[in-house]
Amino acid sequence: MSASRVPVLTIDGPSGTGKGTIALLMTRWLGWNLLDSGALYRLLALHVSRRQKDPEDEMGLVALAQGLEASFIDVDGEIRVEWNGVDVTHELRTEEVAALASRLAPLASVRNALLERQHAFCQPPGLVADGRDMGTVVFPEADLKIYLTASPEERAQRRYNQLKGKGMSVSLARLRGDIAERDRRDEMREVSPLKPATDAIILDTTRLKILAVEEQVKRLIREAGMV
Repeated sequence: MSASRVPVLTIDGPSGTGKGTIALLMTRWLGWNLLDSGALYRLLALHVSRRQKDPEDEMGLVALAQGLEASFIDVDGEIRVEWNGVDVTHELRTEEVAALASRLAPLASVRNALLERQHAFCQPPGLVADGRDMGTVVFPEADLKIYLTASPEERAQRRYNQLKGKGMSVSLARLRGDIAERDRRDEMREVSPLKPATDAIILDTTRLKILAVEEQVKRLIREAGMV
């Protein structure tokens, strides 16, 4: 790792694998900055929904994407997402916003517009980047790339437990279907498909508690000489 550049850890994978939690834990442990790239796409989806913009209007989407101002704040063990100084965390977690974000994500023009916004988070002393193409596209020269995976059934159950714990009414069967469809779209899209980087370390979290995943990732960070 060069002393002249900002070190980057990427944590990629589909939803429900624990990457958001692990990214937060590593951000705290390392004392680095955090980028939740998925939240940027959800912010764009929320922006489109609020302004009743046409999700097929790519020029309009690009203009909205280029103006997004977001920050990620650790509050009592959870990441709070602020958009222009306003907390929109709860709104970003709805399945409706997630579904729209998944429709916008395959658009090359949108991804290119958000690329500069994502690069802006790479500030000293370092960056933990959580997403789907952090190691393959956004930060291909990252010092360490980790890809988390888990079975679709386990991921749906985790998401169900998470939403129910927040008092939201959800259907486990619907979540299974939504996850399967989102996986299909993310893996088959032509631009930045969901896949591990060729030099990523793959961890299957299906049967692992979060503490076990945390310890494995810390070990990998130490082995990479990042602490």
